[in-house]
Amino acid sequence: MALNSSSASATPMNPLDIASHGPVIPVIVIDRVEDALPLAEALLAGGVKVLEVTLRTAAGLPAIEAIARNLPEAVVGVGTVLNADDARRASEAGARFAVSPGYTSEVGGACKGLNLPLLPGVATSSEIMAALADGFSFLKLFPAEAAGGIPLLKAWASPFGQVSFCPTGGISLATAPNYLALPNVRCVGGSWLTPADAVRAGDWARITQLARETHALRKAV
Repeated sequence: MALNSSSASATPMNPLDIASHGPVIPVIVIDRVEDALPLAEALLAGGVKVLEVTLRTAAGLPAIEAIARNLPEAVVGVGTVLNADDARRASEAGARFAVSPGYTSEVGGACKGLNLPLLPGVATSSEIMAALADGFSFLKLFPAEAAGGIPLLKAWASPFGQVSFCPTGGISLATAPNYLALPNVRCVGGSWLTPADAVRAGDWARITQLARETHALRKAV
């Protein structure tokens, strides 16, 4: 049985709270629901508390529900939110925040109606302006490396001084510190914490070690 939306929004967060728990949000793709709990436990053991489980597979929603029910210490959210129905189903499953690869007012309005903090994706100045017009100022640059990466974020700092970012896409443990050094970057998103081969093999110790290395990164102040 899915969690109801009221339980999902019982402890509403300011969107910036998503970035307050650590420098990196893991972008998690789960193929088997039975991997959800040991994977989440491995990340928590390494100090990574905020978990973005994507809707790229059929296991995504049940995985979110399993983590939300059994690991309340985790801040589990939903990624790859493309429409209002995605947001509603994820909220009912227990997601505490949502992440979208792009931005539409439909998704923004749905998440506001659900009291579900949204980290909207942007790749252009026009998308930033649309998100700002709807009240969103903490945004995900996606796909970060392909869209322009650090030079683009530096260029946006002047016209969009009120905006902070979570760059995601093509970032690694080696390059994350370069992004975190930027004043307009709050955190980064990355899939390197949960390599597909480690998840398939149930190598949770490897994932915990990757989480420890990632959690040791520091946001420049």
